[in-house]
Formats: sequence, structure tokens, C-alpha cells
Amino acid sequence: MEPTGKIPPQPWMSAPETQRVMAAFTAARAEARFIGGCVRDAILKRPVKDIDIATPEPPDRVMKLLDDAGIRVIPTGLSHGTVTAIVNQMHFEITSLRIDVETDGRRARVAFTDDWTQDAARRDFTINTMSCDMEGNVYDPYEGLEDLGRGYIQFVGHAETRIKEDVLRLLRFFRFLAEYGRYPVNRDALDACRKLAPNLPTLSGERMRGELFRILTAPNPADTITKMRAERVLEYVLPEAGDVGRLRMTVWLVERAVKFEGVKIDPVRRLAALLKPGLDPQAVLAVTERLKFSNAERNHLLGMCAAQPAITETMDDRALRQACHAVGASLVMDRALLAWAAELALEAHLPKHRTAAWVHIIETAQTWKAIDFPLRGRDVQARGVNHGAHIGALLKAVEQWWNAEDFRPDRTACLEKLDALIQKGV
Repeated sequence: MEPTGKIPPQPWMSAPETQRVMAAFTAARAEARFIGGCVRDAILKRPVKDIDIATPEPPDRVMKLLDDAGIRVIPTGLSHGTVTAIVNQMHFEITSLRIDVETDGRRARVAFTDDWTQDAARRDFTINTMSCDMEGNVYDPYEGLEDLGRGYIQFVGHAETRIKEDVLRLLRFFRFLAEYGRYPVNRDALDACRKLAPNLPTLSGERMRGELFRILTAPNPADTITKMRAERVLEYVLPEAGDVGRLRMTVWLVERAVKFEGVKIDPVRRLAALLKPGLDPQAVLAVTERLKFSNAERNHLLGMCAAQPAITETMDDRALRQACHAVGASLVMDRALLAWAAELALEAHLPKHRTAAWVHIIETAQTWKAIDFPLRGRDVQARGVNHGAHIGALLKAVEQWWNAEDFRPDRTACLEKLDALIQKGV
């Protein structure tokens, strides 16, 4: 195969760690090329996150070459020909060229080959089949370069066949559409996705969550989510989804409109924006269980979907401080963004005073400093109260008073209030 293009020198290619890994192959006259995402993103001048390498060498020889070069190597997926090389803090996934011998929709049994075109033929999309060598020469067996230039997400081979080999490719199609695609969309691919969408529940929750999060963190996820709904795919991934208007406005607020410092793209916030407003807590919990959320992700989503405390643009500063103390400033900010986006979805141009009110809420939450309640259980015990329930009731009563006083009373004042409550027999 002859190269069909060339990319300019890349910082990640000239990094000492990359040079060392590639030298482990060239020193033994073995071929190795960069493959897939790093090549694709370098062509588009996007940041390269992961450096994947392919080689005709079988995995046992790959491990020996790396070991001989003094490079730490982990057999992360040896049966599929994949190992991970680690140099300093950089990880390189290195995979031997392979072909699929047998597939069942979730996993494949492979055989190794030295044919780059055969290896490319088993990859999902044409834009993922490109490889390049250390000189930047690009090899493009399936015209992925042309498809990348026009934003055309196209399966390698017959779309329905490729999805049947691995159902995850169905979601990956929409993820790549969100990240790289332009319209109109490949109709054959959409027809295959519609037909095979009922197979999506056979995927693990972790794999579905991973692809859904990648879709949601794309620059403009609302269009892709709309397309998934139109093709009857979304109902098998997130039947709890509501209208995409709130999602679209949430993305717009964070990415284009205001850009509050420190407010980052968050897939869980965007998922909350996509869910039906007012969804029952048990239904929200079911989403987190089905998609195998971490504990932190689950609690974050439940907090954003909770009804109380209500965050509205009419709340005064005291109520805002109460909310920040009750649930945390970060959650108040998230819920303010969601509420603001919901208003914008219904009324694209809000009056200036309402916009200013939302900005004030978020800026106040950003500058909120958490205040600890000054008393502890030992303060009550020091006054001769030893019954656990009574200690809790007294602390709660003082804290409620402290909250009502807008957190101004100091420790001395709180102790005086505690003494007064004890004397009253509370």
C-alpha cells in the first residue's frame, strides 16, 4: 500500500516517550504505525488524547520487543492482540494486525495477520481505518480521508453486517456523527441502526453509558439525540428522555453564551437536561442503575433532578445562601443552569432583568464559601445531656435557628441559644 497523504510533524509524535516506543520496533526492523483516532484528530488539527499503534508483529513478539527496550508492558487484551506500553506517564495501546474469525454481536474471536488492508477491513468506520508512520505518511485504504473532510460517517462494508458483528457499533455511529459528522447522514447506516436498535439492551450498562456520555459531551449533541429519536434508537438507550430543547440550551449557555469560569462540560448535567422534567426520583435512580453509574454520578444526577430546594430567578440572596448551604454551591449552580435552560427552551429571548438574575445566582454560587455549623454533639453532652435522640433534637433546633439567622450567629451565640433551649426543656 502506498501513502495517499502526509500530516505535518506532531508534538505527540516527537515526544521522547513516543520515540522510545517506536524505536523498540524499528531497532528490530519491525513495522509499526499510528492508527485510528490519533491520525484522524491530527488531520483535523484537534487535540490528540490517545496514541494507538498497530503492527504486523504478533503480540508475543510485541511484548518481547518492548521488554528488550526496557519498556513496561501490560497484556491488557492479549487474546485480541492488544498490549499497553507505559513510558513515564504516557500509555500506548499497541495492537497486532488481525481479522475477525467469529463474532456474536458483543465479542469477536480473532486471528492475526500481516496485511494492513485486512486489518482495516474489520474496523468500524472509514475514518478510523487511516494509519500513518513516523514520517507522517498517511495510508488510507478505504478513502477515510475524503469521508473525514465531508463529515460523512460511513461503515466499512455493509452497515447491517458490521452492527451485527458488534452491536456497540450502532451507538458508536451516533457518537461519531456527533463528534465528526455533518448532514445529510448516510441513509443506509441509519436504516441499519433503526432495524437493529432492539438489540441494544444486550449491551452492558457500562458500554452504553460510555457511548452516551461521549455523545452528550460532543459540541452539539442535541442534533444527534434528535436523530436517534427519529430513528427509534433513543427509546432503547434512554426511554426517560424528554424534549431536547433544555439540552440544547444547556449546551449553549455553557459553551457559547456566558461561559462562566470554572463551569466545565459535564455529561451528567447534560443527561439531567435531557431527562423529562419532574421525573420521579425512583425513575431517575433506575436510569443510574441501568447505565451502571458510579456512586458520585448517581448522587449528582439525583441532586440535579430533585424538586427541593427550588432554584428560581426570583429567589432572593438569603434563599440562595440557604440553598447553597443545604445542598452545596456546585449543585445550586447546576440546577440554576438547568432551570435557566428550561426557560430559554420556551422563550429564546428572556428580558434583561431575568437574564441578569440567573447570572447573579450562578456567580453567587461560585463565590459561596461553605460555613460549618459551630456546634457538635459534644457541646450538648458537656451540658449534661446524654440521650442520643435528645442531643440530635437540640442540635437540630439550634441549627434551624442559626439558618434562620442567615448563618450570622457565632459559636458563643449558638451556645447561648443551646442553653436557652435546655432551660426551656426542649
